[in-house]
Amino acid sequence: MTLSSLPEEGASSSRIEDRIVYAALSGQIAPGERLGEKELAEIFGVSRTLVREAMMRLQARGIVQVSSRRGWFVIEPTEEEARHTLDARRALEVGMLVTLGKGDARTIQALRAHVQAEKAAIRKADRAERSYLLGHFHVCLAETLGSPVLAALLQDLTTRTVLIAALYQSSHDACESSAEHEVIIDALEAGDVPEAARLMDKHLRHVENALNERHVLKRLKNLKAALNSSD
Repeated sequence: MTLSSLPEEGASSSRIEDRIVYAALSGQIAPGERLGEKELAEIFGVSRTLVREAMMRLQARGIVQVSSRRGWFVIEPTEEEARHTLDARRALEVGMLVTLGKGDARTIQALRAHVQAEKAAIRKADRAERSYLLGHFHVCLAETLGSPVLAALLQDLTTRTVLIAALYQSSHDACESSAEHEVIIDALEAGDVPEAARLMDKHLRHVENALNERHVLKRLKNLKAALNSSD
């Protein structure tokens, strides 16, 4: 577990929850990774009871699971689960733009600042910050359009997507994703809500296609390794 940036002495259970979500979004913890209560309690300087409270809320959000043998661990979405997650995101995000898409100058300014931060992380080759910001753009969009409920839903759905994408996303993919965020903002600034919605749908389909390609590559890699080991 790589949680070196997380420690906060005496953190509350909600703060522990937030920091674990950030770690998942930024790729600091991987799908299937075990999250020991004792280790987390030591990292955050709190009781195991507070850690357990945070983990139970994360379980309700579909970000961690628990088993009698392994304890708590980060979900490891299957290919089918990833597709279902992206279908849900398309329904929410395209619908959100159609319903709430007329952003004011403050909305556009906040979104452009976010994209500039994405680009800075990409230039610095900061994989963790890059992954977090690219995923969080969608949450930021919901927040700036004035929908905290959708922002909370997208936080969880985006985290599940990033748990797969962050492992395989290249710098080229990241640049394309950030560029697509920028053209969505351009459409919003021009007042063309239908175009912004169309671009969001196209963007999320690109994300889905990239995930599908990487699943195929991963299966081929695993097959090749299995064949080599049998030689």
